[in-house]
Amino acid sequence: MTSAPAGAGAMDRAALVAFARESIARGSKSFAAAARLFDPATRDRAWLLYAWCRACDDIADGQDHGGAMQAVDDPQERLAYIRRLTAAALAGEATGVPAFDALGFVATECRLPHAFVWEVVEGFALDAADWRPRSEDDLHRYCHHVAGAVGCLMAVLMGVAPGDEETLDRAADLGQAFQLANIARDLCEDDAAGRCYLPADWLAEVDVPPGEQMRPIYRDRIATLARRLGDKAAAHEASARVGATRLPFRARWAVLAAAGIYGDIAREVVRRGARAWDARVVTSKAAKLGWVARAWGQAVRSPPPASRRGLWTRPRG
Repeated sequence: MTSAPAGAGAMDRAALVAFARESIARGSKSFAAAARLFDPATRDRAWLLYAWCRACDDIADGQDHGGAMQAVDDPQERLAYIRRLTAAALAGEATGVPAFDALGFVATECRLPHAFVWEVVEGFALDAADWRPRSEDDLHRYCHHVAGAVGCLMAVLMGVAPGDEETLDRAADLGQAFQLANIARDLCEDDAAGRCYLPADWLAEVDVPPGEQMRPIYRDRIATLARRLGDKAAAHEASARVGATRLPFRARWAVLAAAGIYGDIAREVVRRGARAWDARVVTSKAAKLGWVARAWGQAVRSPPPASRRGLWTRPRG
């Protein structure tokens, strides 16, 4: 197994922040654009948390700061490595692996609930076990592990109290929206890597055989399921926008910008219909800047009310 890059020893905080800044610049231009809107202290902490998330993704999927997934022949060994270094970081131990030491710093500084961290790790465990969702509830559970729990960590990092369940639910909704958009966009790439996150119940509903979802003959049917993903992403995004009003102004601005940038991914997939996977959907630099400007206006006024009724809710306790 190829591990995350290791230093000669423990790096100090400033060096870890520099490492994390480079990681987000390479791994996610969308998150990097939104993170610039945070106040400096929150921005640095968001970078540190991102570095850990990115490294875990790369280790689990055989990637280098994202890009095409690779089939790995030792998924359980990789998962054990993630668990071992995460546990050490949360225990305050220097691991010598920058991304995990970054987690240790931000977890201590912000008193991040360890339960949220382990919820994220369980998302990697699902993939390592070659898991597939059978139902819509399974789909949302997976989205929570790989993104909703990250939303909860980000909320605490931005000052939300760990006991503020309502605001944390809204933060998890943003993670749901992001991941549902990712799944809709990446159906073809996931299929090439032997993965499918469309629930088996949904595929049966449109009469698409398992494992054949990306055959050209079924593209129109899959486009209807992608539209369903987009509708669910939009509902969770609307809920998250309400939660953003409870954050400090610059954090609110950053979250609303990220919501718009990622929301555009789902909206573009829906707009393209059966041609959504002919070329990867991306958000242009101009569109990102547009959302930065638009989000500032949204941050100074309250969004329309959005009930959480009917939305999947993260597990408690």
